[in-house]
Amino acid sequence: MIKRILLTVAYDGTDYHGFARLKDDDLTIEGRLEEALSGLLGCRTEVTGASRTDSGVHALANAAVFDTESSIPVENFPDALNTKLPYDIRIRRAIEVPGDFHPRHTDTIKTYRYEIDNERIADPLRARYAMLVGYALDTDRMNEAGKYLIGEHDFKSFCSVHTQAATTVRTVTDVCVSRDDSTGERIYITVKGHGFLYNMVRIIAGTLIDVGRGRLAPEDITDILYAVDRTKNPSPTAEAKGLTLISIRFTELEEE
Repeated sequence: MIKRILLTVAYDGTDYHGFARLKDDDLTIEGRLEEALSGLLGCRTEVTGASRTDSGVHALANAAVFDTESSIPVENFPDALNTKLPYDIRIRRAIEVPGDFHPRHTDTIKTYRYEIDNERIADPLRARYAMLVGYALDTDRMNEAGKYLIGEHDFKSFCSVHTQAATTVRTVTDVCVSRDDSTGERIYITVKGHGFLYNMVRIIAGTLIDVGRGRLAPEDITDILYAVDRTKNPSPTAEAKGLTLISIRFTELEEE
């Protein structure tokens, strides 16, 4: 009997070319997962990921499904696969889901966090996971700007010009900018929504950084949104290494 298994996958994306397998290039999270599964199960096994994170982006809880007829208990898959995966990829959980469940064709709430190292000299222990911003940032202004992004909008001004999505309309449910009180040097931009475009969260981060340093006013976000043109947004795309996919909630599974 074929079972569909949903894996919760965490990884340090620094040394990988993103989640999705690329042609003639297996240095991807998907490639490593399929290699480990195929070795464990003794047959070619493909996975379908929930979020195709970019090169250099990290995850605490991305998700991927695969089908198998294996008799291995579902709860044993994390330990079994982790022995075959490199140290920077870990399976944190495995559950059985309905056979027609597809992680990209179901309603989700995704939470991304962008980390900023707000000091003059980078912290070497966080250098792989945070973007160094050596000038002062006003988080109150950044939070004010973030409110303009909440809701359903056309985010064409906040996605890569190479985006091939059928529509650039997306719904953002929350944007929060916080400073770690224990150090004062960590700033976190947390963005939640039902789905995101190519580079969207990184461009949001880059835009909010410009607001925080005074290059843009919070209300400028409205004009940038209405322009629906990436070239009308003067802010850069923030570095990939600062971005982490924190969680994915699947409404379909929560209702069961």
